[in-house]
Amino acid sequence: MRFLGYARVSTDEQNVTLQLSALKAAGCTEIFTDEGVSGGLRSRPGLDELLANAQAGDTLVVWRLDRLGRSLTHLVDLLASLGQRQVRFRSLCEYIDTDSSGGRLVFHMMAALSEFERSLISERTRAGMAAARARGRHMGRARSLSRDQREEARKLVLCDHLTHRTVAQRFNVHPRTIARLMARDDTDG
Repeated sequence: MRFLGYARVSTDEQNVTLQLSALKAAGCTEIFTDEGVSGGLRSRPGLDELLANAQAGDTLVVWRLDRLGRSLTHLVDLLASLGQRQVRFRSLCEYIDTDSSGGRLVFHMMAALSEFERSLISERTRAGMAAARARGRHMGRARSLSRDQREEARKLVLCDHLTHRTVAQRFNVHPRTIARLMARDDTDG
């Protein structure tokens, strides 16, 4: 069993000395660092190396949770991934240790809050999209064909009996674009 430390500072002006001292005092035999790297990034050289080296029975130790990541969702995903690999986690300042029942409780509370946060974001997104649609705004990527082109494409298929492929080639779009157009009831869609 190894204690693997992780230290991070987001700007070159900051210093990892305090974190390194705390990690060494906590018994970390190997310490991985990222200097001048944002905690908002999921992939970081030092963290990626630590995760690649961590084995079942090891413990990942950080000085504070925010050194590992800024997003609650990212932290929960990372800790869940560690748990699946049987790698423990310990945060020195927050007294979180997934090897203890209290630490696991805190982790599960974080996971529940993260799930709640994802649900709220999803609800707000759906409500915003519905409101935009109600105001007549088009949602999604830009249309491949203009309104006139859509009307012409419909006529070519319905009146001239051209195949979707032939019409698609004429407008330089994929045949599925024409198929979706034909499946809709109106030329606005």
